[in-house]
Amino acid sequence: MTHRERVRAVLHYQPVDRIPLVHFGFWNETYEKFAAEGHISPRLDENGQPDGFSERAVAEQLGFDFGWDPSAGGQTGLYPGFESKVIEEFPDGSRHELNGDGVIIKVRPGAVSIPAEIGHTLVDRESWEKEYLPRLRFSPNRVPIFSKERIEAFNNSEFPIGVHCGSLYGNFRNYAGVVGTCYLLADDEDLFKEIIDTIADTCYNVTKGILEQGIKVDFGHFWEDICFKNGPLVNPDVFEEFCGPHYQRITDLFVANGCDIVSLDCDGCIDALIPTWLNHGVNTMFPIEVGTWEASIAPWREQYGKALRGVGGMDKRVFAQDYAAVDKEIERLRALTELGGYIPCPDHRIPPDAKWENIQYYCDRFRKVFG
Repeated sequence: MTHRERVRAVLHYQPVDRIPLVHFGFWNETYEKFAAEGHISPRLDENGQPDGFSERAVAEQLGFDFGWDPSAGGQTGLYPGFESKVIEEFPDGSRHELNGDGVIIKVRPGAVSIPAEIGHTLVDRESWEKEYLPRLRFSPNRVPIFSKERIEAFNNSEFPIGVHCGSLYGNFRNYAGVVGTCYLLADDEDLFKEIIDTIADTCYNVTKGILEQGIKVDFGHFWEDICFKNGPLVNPDVFEEFCGPHYQRITDLFVANGCDIVSLDCDGCIDALIPTWLNHGVNTMFPIEVGTWEASIAPWREQYGKALRGVGGMDKRVFAQDYAAVDKEIERLRALTELGGYIPCPDHRIPPDAKWENIQYYCDRFRKVFG
């Protein structure tokens, strides 16, 4: 079986020769650590100079099959984005910057985590109509036009082919902030709806333009990141009302093109939003975070049945420990894969505390146990 045949089979509860061995990438600091240890080398540019690392090459060297990442997608966000610029610099080396989303952020030297948000450009109808609406309306040049050769490569690929559908609420949250989106809903519900409708129309038309080119698609894929450890960053009833119908019409595009698997990348405790996604055609949850709240596909499957699938839920923290911890995690995953419709994958990108030999051991054990 090819990797894409395995993915299709697992997510449709059909027999497979083995479960795909999937990852979701690495931190840049992880590449640097592995290179310093002598395990990998950077790519070289045309002048023979180091030019970053190949995720696919590193993953294959470790033993993974492929990464869960859509292969095709258009421009569904700000087009063009804001021009990044420094607003103010401080004696400690930190600075305030305007980023590509029009958000003023605090950047600290050496920090690799998400920066603090200091201010937002999107605050009312005037800022929406002047700065954001022109950048978010659909235009045909947002849709990539693939050559005949590229389409044939997609259709003959041994790897699963996904199409990125964009984000119906996550990008809006990025532009206005968590507090800002709440105030917009309270102060101007018509504007709140108009923003979501505009973003959704662009996502719909970009997705439609890609699918109409004849690509054989294995899954659609949304990104949101609209939850935290205690639940969603948006009222579930509001989310259902304003976003639910848009998910439905986009997932209907995939069904019309012979694809009934649509996954969604959302961090945090997503339980309260699952009904909206599942009822509107988004049936594969990703990444299923094992972190603080110990998420698992098992209680979701008990609640929603086989309509709900999953990719993720592998506790990558064992990569920093030892072989015994990896063995224990493999055994935990064994019971979950027996539910069907589930592909284990390390939650999020593999961090620099991971040990090279532990990841290799995981890949080796995974193949022996699940193949």
